[in-house]
Amino acid sequence: MTGVFTFIRRWRRIAAAAVALSVTSPAIAQDETGFQAYLQQVRGRALAAGVRPATLDAVLPTLTLNQRVIALDRQQPESSPNAPVSMFAPYRATHVDAARISRGRSTYLAQRGRLARIEAETGVPEQIMVAIWGHETNYGSYTGNFDLLRSLASLAYEGRRRPLFEGEFIAAMMMIDRGVPRDRLVGSWAGATGNPQFLPSVYLRLARDADGDGRADIWNSAADTLASIGNYFTMAGWRPGEPWGIAVDVPASFSRGEVRNRLVSPRCPRVFERHSGWRTMAEWRALGMVPQSGRWPDDRVQATLIEPDGPGRTAYLLTHNYRVILDYNCSNFYALSVGLLADAIAD
Repeated sequence: MTGVFTFIRRWRRIAAAAVALSVTSPAIAQDETGFQAYLQQVRGRALAAGVRPATLDAVLPTLTLNQRVIALDRQQPESSPNAPVSMFAPYRATHVDAARISRGRSTYLAQRGRLARIEAETGVPEQIMVAIWGHETNYGSYTGNFDLLRSLASLAYEGRRRPLFEGEFIAAMMMIDRGVPRDRLVGSWAGATGNPQFLPSVYLRLARDADGDGRADIWNSAADTLASIGNYFTMAGWRPGEPWGIAVDVPASFSRGEVRNRLVSPRCPRVFERHSGWRTMAEWRALGMVPQSGRWPDDRVQATLIEPDGPGRTAYLLTHNYRVILDYNCSNFYALSVGLLADAIAD
């Protein structure tokens, strides 16, 4: 989901190209006519889904086609099975850097009371929740400034991923029905919003009110933000007491063919194809893996191996909980960085 959809860095790089689009050309004017007609079609589907007529009357007339978000979406790189595999080290250097660790520790200390309660309720470690917040929005310092309703409606109209974006557009209007102010619905160009960068449908399902004011305010409330992240991980299947993974050294004599993963994941295959088959921690120890921390998790914990920078560099044994992080954002680099940032915050 952002989140769920974490596009902040990427759209900054390509936004300049999108700005060059003219908003006065005849082709775009024609698109605007088609967009308005499309909104009337969506109105009927939104009513059927339970959106109040008053909300539709207030929202739909204010929307115009946003060509910029369409351009940003079309410029997203497609996943190719023949694309070269990049190294993790450069990504780690910019995402688990001293500044982010320092801010994470400050946030962690400031929120300890809330975090302890949420961890007791959900089983999700305090530092994991803080690390997600840090990765998604740098602890709330940047949450995006695109009008979510205009962006989602424009992306739905464009049609390439209409079922996704139309569903999120309707969900965003349901948020208004729940009492979320219209001007609160801003975020990334692809529809993620708030400190945890939830899509509207995720907000409706998983956002939580933890400060007792009757609202799930993931934009301004640290308590609600952290409780919502914790709830996301609980619903995704987080196993309390199990680590996300450990850094290991791989022996030079290790035979990778013996643990090759022969399964193809139906979801994010390019991500999961970099993982080995599953073994217990006891089995990995018998194969010569040496934990860099000097500590092994429980022998019965199942894990898979990844060598994100190739043989001879730091490798990681990844547990079920790592896959829960991937549910938030299906990227090995993202999930590894969340885990490593969480460990650094808690040190």
